[in-house]
Amino acid sequence: MINLMIADDHMIMREGLKRLFELYDDVHIAAEAADGPQTLERLRTTKVNLLLLDISMPGLSGEALITRVHHHHPALPILVLSMHSDPQVAMRVLRCGAGGYLTKSQSPEVLIDAVRKVSAGARYIDPELIEPIALSSLKPSTRSGLDSLTNREFQIMRLLAGGLSVNHIAEQLMISNKTVSTHKINLMEKMSFSSNADLIKFASTLS
Repeated sequence: MINLMIADDHMIMREGLKRLFELYDDVHIAAEAADGPQTLERLRTTKVNLLLLDISMPGLSGEALITRVHHHHPALPILVLSMHSDPQVAMRVLRCGAGGYLTKSQSPEVLIDAVRKVSAGARYIDPELIEPIALSSLKPSTRSGLDSLTNREFQIMRLLAGGLSVNHIAEQLMISNKTVSTHKINLMEKMSFSSNADLIKFASTLS
């Protein structure tokens, strides 16, 4: 039996997923959460063997949340279910500890297949992203722009674009303010951003 936890800030999405999983005898909805802190709290109190996670929730989310979950529950498989079809985003969350990545545009049958495989310990990548990811890995490593960012710099860029301050980011990632500021300076230079407005405008193109 797959004891599944659904973490998504949209109630309609959570309800739709619950109705879908009710059709399958091997999936049990053990818990649900609407944001990052609630996800962490539910995981502390509920036995779960798969986390189905949306990475675009208010507050603590995305790579920061995956990193936190993976730190506290290293054996827990995480399947990301996201609206983002960018292969760069998929690769970054997989590197942070997620076991699978699927877009919300996929069919229920594909979702069930992904749930079963990731809960069993296998890796899973959205079928439509496999080719773009493979092709991107064949590109010459010029390491400019977005490709030049480290996982941490990309993570902090997304959090800054979401309106979080340096202090809040430091608290969420459990690192010092000085470290966050250093990463911010580095990513601003690599991306040729002259202001936070440039950063926010660019980050919106990744959504």
